[in-house]
Amino acid sequence: MAVLVGEFIIADFHPLNALILTLERFESLLSEAWVLKTLAFAIMVGSVMTLIERSGGVNSLVHELSIKRSIVKTKRGALIPSFIAGIIVFIESSITSLVAGAIGRPFCDRYGISRAKLAFVCDSTSAPVCSLIPLNGWGALLLGLIGGQITAGLIAGESATWLVQSIAFNFYAMMALVVTFIAVWYEIDIGPMRHATLGAPEIEYDDAKGDIGLFLWPMVWMIGGVILLMFVTGNGDIFKGSGSTSIFYTLLITLVMMWGYYRLKNVLTSKEFFSAALNGARSMTPIALILLFAFAIGGVSSDMEVGQYLASFIGDYLPSAYLAGAIFILAAIIAFATGTSWGTFSIMIPIAVPLAVGLDAPVALAMGAVISGGVFGDHCSPISDTTIISAMASGCEVGEHTRTQLPYALISAGIALTLFILFGIALT
Repeated sequence: MAVLVGEFIIADFHPLNALILTLERFESLLSEAWVLKTLAFAIMVGSVMTLIERSGGVNSLVHELSIKRSIVKTKRGALIPSFIAGIIVFIESSITSLVAGAIGRPFCDRYGISRAKLAFVCDSTSAPVCSLIPLNGWGALLLGLIGGQITAGLIAGESATWLVQSIAFNFYAMMALVVTFIAVWYEIDIGPMRHATLGAPEIEYDDAKGDIGLFLWPMVWMIGGVILLMFVTGNGDIFKGSGSTSIFYTLLITLVMMWGYYRLKNVLTSKEFFSAALNGARSMTPIALILLFAFAIGGVSSDMEVGQYLASFIGDYLPSAYLAGAIFILAAIIAFATGTSWGTFSIMIPIAVPLAVGLDAPVALAMGAVISGGVFGDHCSPISDTTIISAMASGCEVGEHTRTQLPYALISAGIALTLFILFGIALT
């Protein structure tokens, strides 16, 4: 409905033209290689997760961490492995969510923790960590956008130097990690999270001994594959690698490797393997459709120039001390409306830097506000791919994940906004 209404406005309220534009929109999306790869990735994730469970890999993980090594013994510690995984795997936000979700799902079921809480942990570590440790596609995009401002003569120096300085002011990402850890460690459930439904386990997680490699090796292949293919697709430069291509081929290779490994271990017959893979893929079809519609509404928002319209509200009369706070709020609104932090960066960096220079405000602080606002808005948006993938990886409904995560995100955003105002006053 949102896509149709947007196209109706773009078509000057002509119903037939709106319908034609809608059909052309989806035709264009389905002709884009990166879109098809992303949709295929969403479907293949279902296959990987189902195969790990059917093979006994999940049971093995539970036994290894709960019984053999006694690492996870309480409800408090059940989400810590997912939190740690979210910090360590910073190469690509989708893989971060996938790994953290895969590790946490059995422990959520075992210790009576809602899948929504797990989705919150996955989402609150993926994009924030990737924006704080930008040795990935996030860094490549930001370096390019900052480089454009240097080329235009607005600022001087090296792109990498400016990026490092701006990351120091990425307050929302920092606060999101702190708030998430506190919520996990002290078992704090606020707002809708207190009423989140407990996920019924798809299999019984018993304490039977198994081969931890049934779980561990697929994770290694996915993480290692993405890193390797980011280098390959970037011709030796990880910053220039293609995220969608890397993830697609990594999942494809992982499934092939899993088939060989599981046959070698004689845990699944070929018939059982392909049956489980197909069932897992089928379960993710609705998620793939949600992603497709999310891409469509993002395109509609872009064509309607929502970001540029909102940016027009920041004028020359805004006090320079409050510029970073205003940029943070504006970037958050744009990211929430469009469902993309990267699109927000692309819109707001070319706006924020000239504003900061013109008002003699700290440029790095303004850049940090753009990054923080983009991550925050994207974090809360129900049409964001990271929101959808985090819910998918955790086995949680997208709507429930969005509602339950929002109060925590608002707390982090409130602290971040306060810091942007304080630093704006102090540095101006």
